[in-house]
Amino acid sequence: MFNKKIRLNKYISSCGITSRRKADILIKLGLIKVNGITIRRLGVKVNYKDIIKYDNKILKFNNFIYIILNKPKNCISTIKDNYSRLTILNYIPNKYIKKYRIYPVGRLDKNTTGIILLTNNGILCNKLLHPKNKIKKTYKVILNKNIKFNDINILKNGINFKEGKIYIKNINTIKNKKNILILTIYVGWNRIIHRIFNRIGYKVLFLNRINFGGLELNKYNLKEGEYKLIKYKELKKIYKK
Repeated sequence: MFNKKIRLNKYISSCGITSRRKADILIKLGLIKVNGITIRRLGVKVNYKDIIKYDNKILKFNNFIYIILNKPKNCISTIKDNYSRLTILNYIPNKYIKKYRIYPVGRLDKNTTGIILLTNNGILCNKLLHPKNKIKKTYKVILNKNIKFNDINILKNGINFKEGKIYIKNINTIKNKKNILILTIYVGWNRIIHRIFNRIGYKVLFLNRINFGGLELNKYNLKEGEYKLIKYKELKKIYKK
């Protein structure tokens, strides 16, 4: 493996720095050095033993890692916080944080609980976040009052927002509890579930993501704040390279 040469942009993205496309930009700007030589030409191939530097720091090639976390409430989905608030990395052991440059695939609001994926695979992360791939996200929602049948039809027919129009085709109430819903969306717009229900006169009291692209929270039997390492083959249900 270590005698095999790969494209420089792939090496950079494999270090968790950025995607291949953005790595090409770094190369064009002359920000990448290979064995002390500044590289500006695209398509250059390197060996895993070569010394690759970005911003005068050596990039270490990492194996990819995939972690799912049952995100608890009052926790923000970021790797750093200037206000010393609790983040998702507080629930991941330091041995993974130090060895791998992991970050979340998308975000959940501070008070939203549920499944979130963390990885150092920048390419996969960008693909999962790209709107064209329509990665499904299923939520359990508790409203402040029972939802009306007509309002369910409004959601199915679509509501306009600044980002575009959103349709909720898959929406069901739980038995006789008409204020508890299970719904699926395919966008990741900021606070979109709250905004949807605020638009039609409801308030979201509880929001739990139970499925991300086919990764079902119940399958992993994780309590809030617990994590689990998973293999790439489990991600094939989300996106196939």
